[in-house]
Amino acid sequence: MACTHVESLNLSPPKPHQSVYREDCTQCFDSIDDSNGLDVCLQCFNGGCNGDRHHSALHAAIRSHPLVLNIKRSRKAVIRDEPPQKVTKLAIAAEKDEDKYDHALSVRCLECDTTIKTTNPKIAPVVDGIMTSNTFSRKEEIKAWEQELTACEHVLLMQQDEPRRIANQDLGGCAQCDLKENLWLCLQCGALGCGRAQFGGVGGNSHALAHSKETGHGVAVKLGSISAEGTADVYCYTCDDERIDDSLSTHLANWGINIAERQKTEKSLTELQIEQNLKWDFTTTTQDGHELLPLFGPGLTGVKNLGNSCYLASVLQCLFDLPAFHKRYYQTDDDLPIVDEPAEDLETQLRKMADGLLSGQYSKPDPDAVATGQDAATVHQRGLAPAMFKHLIGRGHQEFSTMRQQDAFELFQHLFKLISRSKHPSPAADPTLPFRFTLEQRLQCRGCKKVRYSTNDQDNIMLILSMEKEQQQEGQEGPSQWKPVTLKQCLDEFTAEEAVELTCSSCGSKDGYLKRTQFKTFPEVLAVNARRMAVVNWVEIKVDVPVIVPDEPFLLDSYLSQGQQPGEELLPEETTPAAPAFVPNEAGLAMLEAMGFPRVRCEKALHATGNSDGNAAMEWLFQHMEDPDIDVPLDLSGAAAGGSGSGASSEQIEMLGAMGFGEAQAKKALKETSGDMERAVEWLFSHPDDPGSTDADEADAAAPASVSPGSAALPAQFQLQSIVCHKGTSIHAGHYVAFIRKQLSDKSAWVLFNDEKVVQAVDIEEMRKFAYVYFFKRV
Repeated sequence: MACTHVESLNLSPPKPHQSVYREDCTQCFDSIDDSNGLDVCLQCFNGGCNGDRHHSALHAAIRSHPLVLNIKRSRKAVIRDEPPQKVTKLAIAAEKDEDKYDHALSVRCLECDTTIKTTNPKIAPVVDGIMTSNTFSRKEEIKAWEQELTACEHVLLMQQDEPRRIANQDLGGCAQCDLKENLWLCLQCGALGCGRAQFGGVGGNSHALAHSKETGHGVAVKLGSISAEGTADVYCYTCDDERIDDSLSTHLANWGINIAERQKTEKSLTELQIEQNLKWDFTTTTQDGHELLPLFGPGLTGVKNLGNSCYLASVLQCLFDLPAFHKRYYQTDDDLPIVDEPAEDLETQLRKMADGLLSGQYSKPDPDAVATGQDAATVHQRGLAPAMFKHLIGRGHQEFSTMRQQDAFELFQHLFKLISRSKHPSPAADPTLPFRFTLEQRLQCRGCKKVRYSTNDQDNIMLILSMEKEQQQEGQEGPSQWKPVTLKQCLDEFTAEEAVELTCSSCGSKDGYLKRTQFKTFPEVLAVNARRMAVVNWVEIKVDVPVIVPDEPFLLDSYLSQGQQPGEELLPEETTPAAPAFVPNEAGLAMLEAMGFPRVRCEKALHATGNSDGNAAMEWLFQHMEDPDIDVPLDLSGAAAGGSGSGASSEQIEMLGAMGFGEAQAKKALKETSGDMERAVEWLFSHPDDPGSTDADEADAAAPASVSPGSAALPAQFQLQSIVCHKGTSIHAGHYVAFIRKQLSDKSAWVLFNDEKVVQAVDIEEMRKFAYVYFFKRV
């Protein structure tokens, strides 16, 4: 029977703004490399598998889109007459798909069960458009790796000082120290200073940065990178980013430097970054040098790096290893959710990730590597490419929507917000519930000795590491090492009593309070972030303080709060919303002001972090520098009354109403986004089916919970289950991997997930010391 849909349907090639899912299915990781190929809808360009799961047929039935382009891809035999090119820039290789693969194309109508010629004049333009358009993952890869450097206003509007020739000897070293390399010349005044310490052992004391802060001169050039061809590293300290200077030869001539006579003597920033990316090495060899063989099977599936996405892969591996995520999303016998846009549905994408990571179906040697003649026994996996998932969870987020390296722990927190807000079959099905527990805070006035207990529900804790240098032995060379700390020491400090300088609301004493935080309940899974941050030479860096964490089960019983004790008198509840006058910690305030932060920001940071630790306040500041209200003076009366983020103003509700949103929806959006209008609009568009919240809902939410999450049952015994580990000097650079305790054959072993590489770990003891995120399971 002839198909009538070709003539009756309005078909057109994909437009530049449309996503074309022609690599893998939007509901599973079946792809164009499978024997059945992938069906791409000719109307909306959804990708659907054509195998046993029938996602293509499901999409056609739901959307009434019967016409599909089936794409099958096979690797061409590769014959190399010359060695491969050396990597010289951060960019995608120019080799195209047609150079590597053969594509078999066919058009079918699923409803009529007929095959249609791809040369049909109405079909051909659509097929050509699908095959030539950028795929979802290719768009992401381009953004990830193609470094486009531009000029900025500070380069374009720079006014140089009076011309002068810098004596040759002045170009030989930093003006503030004895460093002779990594030297940066201020293009405005000609001052010479050393740069920041860099990958590969390149020293630096940040004197060029200090000069910029003192003078406001933003633009500098790295002397050793200047070449006769006119290339050089130009950095704008004001923008804190690499730039280009089209007038570099003129600007250098102002200081008597002839660019044609310069010879490049040091690696550029780009070359250092490439070298850094190539050299991150979480060992996959044994002590005697033998390469560890890759592992395959259910729960042993790698994740392809989409470009700076290892932070995402490592967190996903740890989460989907846990029973709660396994039970919630890996339900192969359940009916799939029926949605119009599976690539835009969080539930669908979470199920897709669970199936991909846990089924074992995609855990097999990379067929491309096998096709090129490599030994199948040593070939690693191709890995899942979670481009749809990454785009979906990052949509509208300032950081996770980019392709830059991000903080793995911040991603964990972001994921938990999205998952807990999404719809679940029942409240108990929320996979974040096993992480939740309650902390209890005890305040005792030093004057009247009265106490107050308060609770806070959480799903993780952050441990601030004590940073103390080891004392070097006489004659010992090299930089001093950080003194190791134990997990017990960190928990002892987390739950220790500390002084809080506040006026007592009962007796009026200004002696302050003693504050202590302990566990009221314990979770099933305890997520711990080891904050490895410090400020060195005005730059926030990650420090590798060794944390000694036991591999065997251990008890947390001693950290359980005992609650109100007999004879303790409670402080009266405050009837007015006014908070006690805030007196910032003098030591913390002095430390932050010495770093150049305005007093308003210092006070806000100290208040937000408990007014006890300058380092914690500093970290808070680095995380909230871009907050729109960062320079608004601290208003405790508003905070006590509920804070600006706890409610919605009538003006905000009216503005959202003008955009077509109901009052209940507007209230909930503003509540979920702390009153931020821009984020509230994004939240509304990403939650179109959410009915919002009413006054009754808010009253219910304000009422105290009858049951605290977690359990206070003893013994509270925990064991390390997985870690997210990081190598690098900053959590926004370097490389993340995951180590997970798995059952291999008849024994428990640690497995390393390094993007698509999955092997049995050889040195977990070393990695456990320097982990960034720990997941402990109650046993």
